[in-house]
Amino acid sequence: MTSVEKQDFTLRISQANSTQMVVILYEMLLCYVRDGKAALEQENEAEFHAAVRRARGCVGELMNSLNLQYEPAPALLGLYGFCIRRLAAAESGKKVLPLEEIEHIVTPLRDAYEQIAGQNSAGAVMGNSQTVYAGLTYGRNSLTENMADQGANRGMYV
Repeated sequence: MTSVEKQDFTLRISQANSTQMVVILYEMLLCYVRDGKAALEQENEAEFHAAVRRARGCVGELMNSLNLQYEPAPALLGLYGFCIRRLAAAESGKKVLPLEEIEHIVTPLRDAYEQIAGQNSAGAVMGNSQTVYAGLTYGRNSLTENMADQGANRGMYV
């Protein structure tokens, strides 16, 4: 994951509601899977293991966020368990196929959650976070992020 992607995810997380957070986790998972595939192609074993570990962390967060009292949480739990097993198979065998299987499973889930994210009218999960506005500045073709409402009480409520 590039530093620009990390900044984008950080900004989106600070402004996201619960459904958008699931979409972001799916996108991060897919990004780490792509990183793992690229590391395998470049025969960079250390980066491959790091990407798989990060992908496993995303799946773990998705599993922990499930409320098993409601459908389709039990089915999703099974899919996430399958993804964990495929990540282990990819890591132990240093193979691309299990990573492609994960992409094949997660991409439609991400698309479905992306469609319903607009229907969730709840506010951002992170309370008391900074508001970020972006716009063109006086510089030639440059985009600058401006922070508004910068106080000492930033971040999540504890």
